[in-house]
Amino acid sequence: MNKTIQTLPAIPNKRYFSIGETSLLCAVKPHVLRYWEQEFSQLKPSTRTGGRRYYQLKDILIVRKIRELLYEKGFTISGAKKQLQVFKPSEQPQPSSESKQSSSPLENLIQDLELVLDQIIV
Repeated sequence: MNKTIQTLPAIPNKRYFSIGETSLLCAVKPHVLRYWEQEFSQLKPSTRTGGRRYYQLKDILIVRKIRELLYEKGFTISGAKKQLQVFKPSEQPQPSSESKQSSSPLENLIQDLELVLDQIIV
């Protein structure tokens, strides 16, 4: 079972991912992602002009958990919803947390500016 999870690509240290990138990172087709957004209230990618979806790390972790529950563990949609209610994506190791601890002051400044920019744009 875990063999499939291990073959998923590593998540790059980026703030936002397109639906195509998320599809590749989670081994799920884009139309499945759109369907899961309707079924799972925890999955809420940001949308920008033109209705384009932008997934964040927490969204990718949720998609991977949904995929695991449905495809590997054999849960139904309703069963996966119940299991997902107790899942907290922040419990998962995040690549960005390690890089923040060992980042240079310039990288920290860039991350802070990105946070401010996110608040202004949204």
